[in-house]
Amino acid sequence: MTKKIVFQGDSITDAGRSREWDRLMGSGYPTLVAARLGLDAPGAYECVNRGISGDRVVDLYARWRVDCVNLKPDIVSILIGVNDVWHDTDGNGVEADRFETIYGLLLDYTAERLPGSRVIVLEPFFLHGTATDPYWELFAREVPLRAAAARRVAERHGAAFIPLQADLEAACALAPASHWLADGVHPAPAGHEIIARKLCAAICALEK
Repeated sequence: MTKKIVFQGDSITDAGRSREWDRLMGSGYPTLVAARLGLDAPGAYECVNRGISGDRVVDLYARWRVDCVNLKPDIVSILIGVNDVWHDTDGNGVEADRFETIYGLLLDYTAERLPGSRVIVLEPFFLHGTATDPYWELFAREVPLRAAAARRVAERHGAAFIPLQADLEAACALAPASHWLADGVHPAPAGHEIIARKLCAAICALEK
């Protein structure tokens, strides 16, 4: 029986996906995950990308029924948090405590409406880059707070949690930050591959 995976998040997940054809999943990690799973286990998974550029956790919550619950996924992958900080540069961010509250409500709603589904929470991340350096103090102070909140929410709800910040920082010993995150937020191809490898491993772990 084919299992459905829904990828949720902001522009990092969106990655230019098609709004008309689910097979065109964009240039990011969802496509890499779908490619690997499709090769290793043909027909076992249907992958759907519902990331939307610019989203914060409150935006996910607002559209969760149509873009997640109604799709009846077996596995839900969520990567959210950096825009909750970045949007604070124009006064529309989501404070750390509110981020945690809404994220918890999102997983509560998921458990209520999709009791058989499994959730994977990915850690939000950042590096030095053209997008982050002008607001470095903000990113350096606030993104780790959203990451810690995401981890706590995952633990409270029995969801899998994938850390990413340490992996990206370690990768900077091999190549400049821009090789991994093009602007300090959005992954370059190698950065998407880091995410994809860890997410594939987490999906395989759920299946054991």
